[in-house]
Amino acid sequence: MSAASGGAGRKGPFMQPDGGRNGAGAPGARPAGGSARKGTAGKPARSGAAGTRAAESAREAALDILVRVEQQGAYSNLLLNSSLQKTALSREDAGLATELVYGSISRLLTLDYVLDGFVSKGIAKLQPWVRNLLRLSLYQIMYLDRIPSHAAVNEAVNIAKKRGHQGISGMVNGVLRSVLRAGELPVLPENLSPEQRISILHSHPLWMVKQWAAEYGLDAAEAMCAANNEPPAASVRVNLTMISREALLEQMLEAGLAASPSLVSPYGIVVKGGGNLALTSWYRDGYLSVQDESSMLVAEAVAPEPGMRVLDCCAAPGGKSAHMGELMKDEGYIYANDLHPHKARLIADQAQRLGLECIAIGSTDALRLAQTFEPESFDRILLDAPCSGLGVIRRKPDLKWRKQPEDVASVAALQAELLQSVSRLLKPGGILVYSTCTTEQAENSSVIAEFLGNNPGFTSATFTSPVWQRVEGTALAAGEGLQLLPQHYGSDGFYISRLQRLL
Repeated sequence: MSAASGGAGRKGPFMQPDGGRNGAGAPGARPAGGSARKGTAGKPARSGAAGTRAAESAREAALDILVRVEQQGAYSNLLLNSSLQKTALSREDAGLATELVYGSISRLLTLDYVLDGFVSKGIAKLQPWVRNLLRLSLYQIMYLDRIPSHAAVNEAVNIAKKRGHQGISGMVNGVLRSVLRAGELPVLPENLSPEQRISILHSHPLWMVKQWAAEYGLDAAEAMCAANNEPPAASVRVNLTMISREALLEQMLEAGLAASPSLVSPYGIVVKGGGNLALTSWYRDGYLSVQDESSMLVAEAVAPEPGMRVLDCCAAPGGKSAHMGELMKDEGYIYANDLHPHKARLIADQAQRLGLECIAIGSTDALRLAQTFEPESFDRILLDAPCSGLGVIRRKPDLKWRKQPEDVASVAALQAELLQSVSRLLKPGGILVYSTCTTEQAENSSVIAEFLGNNPGFTSATFTSPVWQRVEGTALAAGEGLQLLPQHYGSDGFYISRLQRLL
């Protein structure tokens, strides 16, 4: 790509069209944690670098996955899971392969911009495996502290020799060694617009940068892009019906975990470097659930009480339904619905693991719920609406390259239709919470403004005092709702609005 383009809207590697009604992109998450990062090419590496022979298989596994993602439009998380299960990689090497895949995808635009300056015909003309080998090698040089730059180059050359002819290995060697000699990268021309600079430096499509700059300002847009490139922290929601947050936090610290209380939710704990917490006895015994901090605010905003009738319209995988069941002390009725039967089964698994009997599970189109239940039959309704998912790019970097501006408009129309439909089921005086994991105003405050304009029988409801007090001064008051951006707390971008039906 040219420097002036800033990667604007191009349909190239990894930018496959996205299908699916819910518009949520890749159906999985980037694992928490990650390697220590570099800021520039040629920066001295830390001690304790991984052995090059042990890491080679990790690089080759990552290369195979990246090629399939690019060529087949496959989801990186699904390929990683299946590929790593078939290999004999150690835990450390599997971690490196994971970092190389997610990092190379997340930093794709920056990597391609730099490489285009060193590949005479441009990287688009290269074979897919060569192009992706250069990407993952440059990613190590520019962003990973624990990998010495010379090791990244040597292993790239070894892989090139195994998979191609001498000319290819020579080209790979020449390009990467030229990168090392160049020093700090990327070097940007002075005639770029601020949005183009952010796009290239932080590896985001230009249309996203322009959209966020228009909605939140240029500084906030750059902070969003920077935050989206950082690996997500691991956070868990404590089941307060079984154990206090303080008691579980103490157990984690005694087990040697770097755990701290969430600043966003009184139910949350943030854990750094703790591995997969879903494999622990705490998870198995129902003491905790894996959930992002921002997402934990949703059930608190619904504020269900024991004995209430609650509808969760788009409930899978069940975290918010389970949280509401815990807040209700398992007394009352929650109907947790999802369009897809296999996802509805995930809700059942959550309820069983947590010992929640108040959750009934159904599988139908949320637009049909108004025909399933009597009007004005629920005290609380949660519509965690299908959305573009642009608040969770840290976990699903594929989203940056799969989404297009028209996707936002399409899903916003569905959101408005869903909100209008399920609102009929709310009792007078009841609370309806609308939430999304996106930062797009067209899917958030605009949907709510349109709904309130068309429904004089509803009004905006204030947030419960503890929620607002915790995030006031950090989160944004977005129309009739609350908007968290990824840079606010290092959690997902999330929108929450509370609506009340007038008596």
